[in-house]
Amino acid sequence: MNTPKHVLDGYKVLDFSQIIAGPTCTLMLAEMGAEVIKVELTPAGDHARVGPIVVDGRSAYFVQHNRGKKGLCLDAKTPEGLAILKGLVAKVDVMLENYAPGVIGRLGLGYDVVSKINPRLVMCSISAFGQTGPLAHEPGFDWVGAAYSGITSMGGEKDGPPRFPMVAIGDVSTGAHAMGAICAALLYRERTGHGQYLELSLLDTYAHYHEASFQMYSMSKGAIAPTRSGGHSWYAAPVGVFKGRERYMIIISSLEQHWSKLCEAMGQPGLARDPRFTDNAARMQNLDELVAVIEGWLQSQASDDAAIATLKEYHVPIAPILSVAEASQHPHLRQRGTVRTITDRILGEFDVPGFALRFSEFPKTLDLQAPTLGEHNAEILTQWLGYSDDEVQALVSKGVLKSRPI
Repeated sequence: MNTPKHVLDGYKVLDFSQIIAGPTCTLMLAEMGAEVIKVELTPAGDHARVGPIVVDGRSAYFVQHNRGKKGLCLDAKTPEGLAILKGLVAKVDVMLENYAPGVIGRLGLGYDVVSKINPRLVMCSISAFGQTGPLAHEPGFDWVGAAYSGITSMGGEKDGPPRFPMVAIGDVSTGAHAMGAICAALLYRERTGHGQYLELSLLDTYAHYHEASFQMYSMSKGAIAPTRSGGHSWYAAPVGVFKGRERYMIIISSLEQHWSKLCEAMGQPGLARDPRFTDNAARMQNLDELVAVIEGWLQSQASDDAAIATLKEYHVPIAPILSVAEASQHPHLRQRGTVRTITDRILGEFDVPGFALRFSEFPKTLDLQAPTLGEHNAEILTQWLGYSDDEVQALVSKGVLKSRPI
């Protein structure tokens, strides 16, 4: 018996996704050993191929999100292209797409079709707003989902415009949600033999990030209206961004045991009994004074490192706010592979986020490469579907298959 290379070794995935959300999901599946065929449509393939930074025609953006996948590029609107895809549907365990709702059906590969070809298939659709509902057919991206979910309204200064962090929280986390749903559906299939259809949206995923907002607004009958509050929490204190001598840092000490430890660390244990700060409600009422006290102490220390060391000694939850450059070199992130260096056969070495899931049976990460456009056309058609070399070449000549080596 062959030793599996990772936890999903042997599972096969047909991936119609592009940009970030879907590719995040299939990258995670590939990191766990699944064999992923990335389907790209002619003429240009995934738009991520022109994402920054591009060197010698190779996009590091594309490489980051598509390592470990085999590349198939074809014209799906031709009878030959559709036949290839239906042939692959019969061979795989999972099919994933993140086109706009209805597009996969118009290509002739809706769940009503593919489930008849392969009843054990787990099909997953990812979209901005979901396959149903009033917004379903509107175009949408990560930040659009954030706007509709109420998330964007929570970022920024209290009296200023809303702000949003410059990262793809919705795309990446929706991809991770999809990965979890797919693995659960595969487990269900192992027990029952039945495949099923999954659908996820960025908007649904974003709503989960409200750890308190919806219930507080609802339970208070609207008396509490969650909104942006600058660098500090709108419902707990002290929780937020504090300015030291040279840099900003996060301090979270709203729980009473942490608040009393913070007071002790600052050499002011009596603050814990000060009527302005005796409980969370009082601290929120007097937030400006509270921030001034804490920042005054921070800025009176010999250095930010000294202040952080003191707070850590008292077990106060604290962290310096690192830049991307600082985070990429932090020893903890490096030791755990949270940020890791990969080697692309064209671009060479560069850093990407690591794989966040850890398995005791598979402690080593897999060496994964991203495909060039249509790189595995011949391999997939001959080895998976039994096409001859002449048949493959005929499809190339007709423009059904396309490749673009670098």
